[in-house]
Amino acid sequence: MGDKKGEEVRVLDLRGVCSFADYFVFATGGSDRHVRALAEAAVDTATRKGQKPLGVEGKTVGRWVLVDLGDVVVHVFSEDAREYFGLERLWGDAQELDVARAVGAAS
Repeated sequence: MGDKKGEEVRVLDLRGVCSFADYFVFATGGSDRHVRALAEAAVDTATRKGQKPLGVEGKTVGRWVLVDLGDVVVHVFSEDAREYFGLERLWGDAQELDVARAVGAAS
């Protein structure tokens, strides 16, 4: 996602806080088209690494695209949708990870 210039990328460690995923990745796109491109980049990266997404939701509209990779769920939002839904606030008990470190661990 980094090479597509996602904005405000954050990674939350949900282990011990959530039963259905270990990590949430959040990113913001500058337009609906950009949101879709970022989500597609997440799918492509996961597929190249042998991880087939369990599901992709919201790609048609492009305001909030969710890519379910099992233990990792990627949320790509338009700026207003990210603010409106406030998932980071909802999961405030989760620890935020350093993005560069999280990406390095996943490589």
